[in-house]
Formats: sequence, structure tokens, C-alpha cells
Amino acid sequence: MTVTHETSQPINDSVLDEPDLQESRRQQGPLAGFRVIDAATVYAGPLAATMLGDFGAEVIKVEHPTGDSARTHGWRKQGKGLWWKTLGRNKRTVTAKLSDPQGRELFLELVRTADVLIENFRPGVFEKWDLSPATLHEINPGLIILRVTGFGQEGPYAQRRAFGTLIEAMSGLAHMTGDPDGPPTLPPFGLADGVSALAGAYAVTMALLHKERGGTGQVIDLSLLEPLLLILGPSPSVYDQLGQVPGRHGNRSPNNAPRNTYLTRDGRWVAVSTSSLSVAERVLTLVGHPEVTTEPWFKSAGERVEHADELDGYVADWIAARDEAEVISEFNRVGAALASVYTVHDLMTDPHVIERDIITTVEDEDFGPLKMQNVMFRMSATPGGIDFTGRDLGADNEEVYVKELGHSLDRIRGLKDAGVL
Repeated sequence: MTVTHETSQPINDSVLDEPDLQESRRQQGPLAGFRVIDAATVYAGPLAATMLGDFGAEVIKVEHPTGDSARTHGWRKQGKGLWWKTLGRNKRTVTAKLSDPQGRELFLELVRTADVLIENFRPGVFEKWDLSPATLHEINPGLIILRVTGFGQEGPYAQRRAFGTLIEAMSGLAHMTGDPDGPPTLPPFGLADGVSALAGAYAVTMALLHKERGGTGQVIDLSLLEPLLLILGPSPSVYDQLGQVPGRHGNRSPNNAPRNTYLTRDGRWVAVSTSSLSVAERVLTLVGHPEVTTEPWFKSAGERVEHADELDGYVADWIAARDEAEVISEFNRVGAALASVYTVHDLMTDPHVIERDIITTVEDEDFGPLKMQNVMFRMSATPGGIDFTGRDLGADNEEVYVKELGHSLDRIRGLKDAGVL
């Protein structure tokens, strides 16, 4: 689904007089001085660009004149997508129809000035528009090109349409998620896209380091499948060496026990993990069954899994007899691992989240103060940050095309009227 022109911002002469919105990001972040062209759509590619922009890269989002469909995904207020406000943060936004010769010309002018290009079209589409890596490297040899697709640039499935949902199914994630007697379960959010975005930002940073050390530009072929598969554990090795196919365990773990979610007396859910032996001993002692910690099988995480029903029963009964506050207090007292199952309301009112500014407030052009996730990590010398939220479609067309690339205002307005911008 694409957005309509109602989300676009009319061309305004005052745009040319706006202050440089990216100046503080370029000056402070570890990626200051690098320009990233985000020509991707929806999540994986654009989120990788967001992560780079959070730490100083100057990101220019290039969209089709109808806009990235991510602008209308999910919850909206006053017709504007709230996820876009986060996904589009720290990005200037321009439009260009890349399949049109004039749109392609403007795009190539931007590419000449860039360090990184991110795109996620199906293999062959950029080539069809005469925007192949060879063409791009001819005009900018140092360009790093991140190509994000479902299955990669080559292979039998390269031309298949692929969204994160399909990758979450094919990777084995859905097969391993859910109750043992229930159906395969998909995550309720773009997990495959998010993992690939992290991998993409990581790959781009390595490529920039290589370039800074005297290397050249290069192409990064990133599929959604491979990063997700890497974090799903040792299933390929287990199948290769043991011939076993790991199945679904609900909230339990095949690696240790007890590990589950448990209901408190006052109707709150809490999660318990015992990944280390010492924590497992503390939990079972706390819930009144220290005797099991002396059993020979208790010392082995794998053997504890074989007794998961017994261990779960002890923990569940103890927690069910107490309110959440007491459960948390007692687990903390003995140094055991437990957390409440939070809603977003719980998260945003938690004192730890508040003190660390994990959910921060950014001034938004449409809604004023707006809450969103802060940058992912804290760097002592070169901290990241958020200068502004996702902007309107084509909000920076004049700033970029007229002020920076030197085109006339009349030409840019004419191209907009013609549907090229």
C-alpha cells in the first residue's frame, strides 16, 4: 500500500532559509561526515539507515513521489504514521521517480556525493533502471552499496517476492515458536527485518572502516534469511550431528530449567530464567525445595530440562501464592533472575527506563513532544542522539536539489508537477 499525496508537503520558498537540520549530528556522532542515501522501503533497509543516522551519518531518504509505504503502516494519528516518526528520524526526505530519466539523473547526482547507498529492490530492478553497481561505481568508486533482499542477489529464490514473515517461516523460527501442541507461531512485529537492519548497519560500518584504511567501495549482498538464521541457535549442527529436529517448547527452554512465565496471585505474569547453576539453586531454595539442588541431575542444565515439569510445578505454586511485588522483592533479595511481563504502559512508567531515558522525548513538527525509543547504546566519547523525527514526504526537495545540487527552483517545481518528484 502506498500513501497519497495528502502526506506530501507543498513546496515553499521558506524551505531554502531553514537551518541545516543535520549539523549537530554530523559534528558529534562517530559517523559524522558520512552521507547515506536511503533508497529502500518499509523496514530492513530504512531501519539500517536509521541506526546509522542515530550515530551521526547524514541520511537522505529518497522516496518515490507516492512515498514509502512505511509511512502508513500501523497506528496513525491525524493521518500520519507513528512508526514513521521513529523510522524516519534523523533523515532528510526527498522524492525521485528512479524509473524516469530525469529522476534517475537527480538520483545519480546524489550518489556522486554519497558514501553509502541502501536499496532493497528485487535483484535486477536497479539494473533495469541502469543503476547497477557497476554504473554507480563508475561515477563514485568509493561508494558502499548495501543491497537488502529476502534471499540475496543470487540463488534459486533470488527473484521471489519476500517479506520478513516468509523469512521467519523459512528460517525455522516459526517452527520453534509456540506451544508444543499448537501451530507454528510468527512474531507480531518485523523481527527478520529488525535483525537484518542490525546486520546491515554492522556491515556498512565495517565497509566504511575498510574504506578509511585505504580500501575501495564495495557491494554488500544482505538477505533477510541469513542474519535471522545465525541467531536461532545450533539447529543446523544438531541436525547434522544428531539427526534431531528441534521443536516447539512454549515458554520453556531446551537448554535449562526452570524457565517459563508464571502467574502471580494478583494476576500479573512474571518470567524466570535459570541459565546458570547458581541461579537455579537460589530459585529452588527460595521456593522451598532445596532438596532437589542436591540431586545428581540438577548440576546439568540439560538434565534439569528433563525434569522441567517437576521444577516448573515448584516455582509456579510458590509464585501463585504471592503478589507480584512480593515475588519481585524475594527474587531480588536472593539474587535470582526474574522480570515482570510488561505492557508498553509498564515500560514507560518503569523508574529504570525513565532514569536511563530509554524512551526519550523528541519534538515533532506535527504532534509536539513525542515519545520514542532512544538510540540503542551509549558511547562515552561519541554519543548518538535524535535531532528530529520523521519528516513529511519531500520536505527537503528544495534544500537538497536547489540549495545543495544547484538546480533552479522552477525546474524542481516543474518536475514535481510532472510526477517525477
